[in-house]
Amino acid sequence: MSLGEAPKQLDLLDAVTRFCDESLPDSSIYGFLFRERDRLFPDEMFADLFAVIGRRSVPPSVVATVMVLQRLEGLSDREAVDRFTFDARWRYAAGVGGWDGAGPTGFAHTVLVDMRERLRGSDRPDRVFEVALTAAREAGLVGRRRVLDSTPLYDSVTTMDTVTLIRSAIRGLLNVADPVLEQRLRAVLTSGDQYVTAGKPVVDWDDEAARTALVDARAQDGYALLEVLEGQKDLPEPVNQAAKLLATVLGQDLEPDPDNPGGWRIARRVAKDRVISTVDTEARHGHKTNHRGYDGFKGHLALDPDSEIITAVAVTPANTGDVEPVADLIADLTSTDPADPPEGDGDPAAVYGDSAYGAGEVLERLDNAGLDSMTKVQPPVAPGGKFTKDQFDINLEARTVTCPNGITIPIRPVRGNKKQAGKAEFGLHCRTCPLADMCTDSKTGRRITIGPHEARLTAARARQRDQAWKADYQATRPKVERKLAHLMRRRHGGRRARMRGTLRIAADFALLAAAVNLARLARLGLAHTHGAWTLNPA
Repeated sequence: MSLGEAPKQLDLLDAVTRFCDESLPDSSIYGFLFRERDRLFPDEMFADLFAVIGRRSVPPSVVATVMVLQRLEGLSDREAVDRFTFDARWRYAAGVGGWDGAGPTGFAHTVLVDMRERLRGSDRPDRVFEVALTAAREAGLVGRRRVLDSTPLYDSVTTMDTVTLIRSAIRGLLNVADPVLEQRLRAVLTSGDQYVTAGKPVVDWDDEAARTALVDARAQDGYALLEVLEGQKDLPEPVNQAAKLLATVLGQDLEPDPDNPGGWRIARRVAKDRVISTVDTEARHGHKTNHRGYDGFKGHLALDPDSEIITAVAVTPANTGDVEPVADLIADLTSTDPADPPEGDGDPAAVYGDSAYGAGEVLERLDNAGLDSMTKVQPPVAPGGKFTKDQFDINLEARTVTCPNGITIPIRPVRGNKKQAGKAEFGLHCRTCPLADMCTDSKTGRRITIGPHEARLTAARARQRDQAWKADYQATRPKVERKLAHLMRRRHGGRRARMRGTLRIAADFALLAAAVNLARLARLGLAHTHGAWTLNPA
């Protein structure tokens, strides 16, 4: 398929164009896209996605406009094409005018699927987000302050229990095997289950013995299949992947049954990185709070708090900590490329975040990059209202810790532990200490651990008690909550992921951020005049 190009000359007498020109406000996203579409994402920007010779595609500038409005309004592919076909505002934004003009009246919803796949396989999969951000930068809307936050993205598949996971993994392996291999695999199945349907086997689920036998029988089938494949070379890649998935599912959810030698039972613990679905193997269990969990992924973003423009986004499995994507989210502030100088040179550079970003490694990264850390650090806590860590005098230079009773203990180094660099153990001193009841219940006495970033964390806790720091933090950080609300307000493609797999969801999340950014730029009055992007040109 070759590149299709939209007409450059519009019919000045087109009724739809004239009606929308007169009716829509200047800050409308539809009017903004109508005026600036060819500069934001011209057809030529997508030339690398198409062949030189072939049937002409729907003009990419039209498809990109539909994709942006689709994400902004939370529509499915069929709904978006339907809106483009019948809604005058969408046709106006796409520059195709009325239904009797030269532009397309409509197109198949699979065009949107095809465009997403072409973008995903290209060198610049997030180019729509990039061009919107570039326009904001050129207009001086992106400074050197960032607010970081994350939000849950619920997966688009059903979370599976152990029996369903095992049966689905076995069925997947049988489905990708060639007829000869499938016959060999089926020959070792002993449960009587043919694994041809997705439904659960019929069993009395209130009968513990029946449940145990069911789990053991499917586990025996799974391990028997893996034994057939063990040591075989040159297996097709789909078979290898299916076997790895089966091995993962069996290993994470099962353990030997002590009451049944040679048998298996559901493990009495939850695996750290548990696969929760064979349909989307990258989805994970996540926790918004200690008492509120969800399944799926986590969307991360960096926001310029002054213009409320999203400067970076990322998507990770739900069990990923907020600290992990920080480097990518603030890469534009830490860039040392002379050809890519930071915006707002001379302005104070700062990164804001809640306590999820108040980790020592984040403080170290910000300090090394010369960025002001406005991330909240949790104060130390102790069970039962006992003395907290900050009530001990920790002298890192002298390598000593002094307790509230005045006992000083040297800090001993701890090796081979990434989270601990040292410890001070008060031991026998606690047995005769009059303050012991307010300090510890441990029979071995109080222990104070020293982390590798202890000095930075202590300094950050002291700093955030300053009233000026609190005022700046409280005035700036909440802006990201409002932006997340803008992103998540639509059920379809907002909080609920429309895709499967981290890469596809990340591309969709970036497109959503681009759409919200473009709507924000329209509201701010961005325009391209005299070869540059400016705000509210005269």
